Amino acid sequence: MSDQQHIILTVNGRNIEFEAPARKLLSDALREDCGLTGTHVGCEHGVCGACTVVIDGRPQRSCLCFAVQMEGHEIETVESVGTPQQLSVLQQALHECHGLQCGFCTPGIVMTFEPFLKDNPDPTEAQVREALSGNLCRCTGYQNIVDAILLAASRLREGAPA
Repeated sequence: MSDQQHIILTVNGRNIEFEAPARKLLSDALREDCGLTGTHVGCEHGVCGACTVVIDGRPQRSCLCFAVQMEGHEIETVESVGTPQQLSVLQQALHECHGLQCGFCTPGIVMTFEPFLKDNPDPTEAQVREALSGNLCRCTGYQNIVDAILLAASRLREGAPA
């Protein structure tokens, strides 16, 4: 008996079909079967936040669920946010404020804060720091990331295109 399952995921607005073991993590399926390598895998325990994606509008750790469990759900990865030619407001602010260094944690931070800023258009620094507490970064001191998120929030309130 084969452990392979036929899986259909809705990722970034399109259906992707593949065969994978029933216990394959969503993070691994996104990278290996969907070819979306922007979702990074760090701790594989849901602690570091590098694998954060948006599932049904909410940030979630993709290393904590099986791909087969995500059938019927809408998944968004960092590849759905901005383009190299046209960064999102948040990505642009991270760039301008030097809120990234090696970039390993950045996709998880972007996928945490894109929905956060929709739900919290005028966050305090304390609210940003609380939301950021689930994303580990070994390169920065977090201040530039916080500054970038607050800058992005300000720009979005002023009507910058999301």
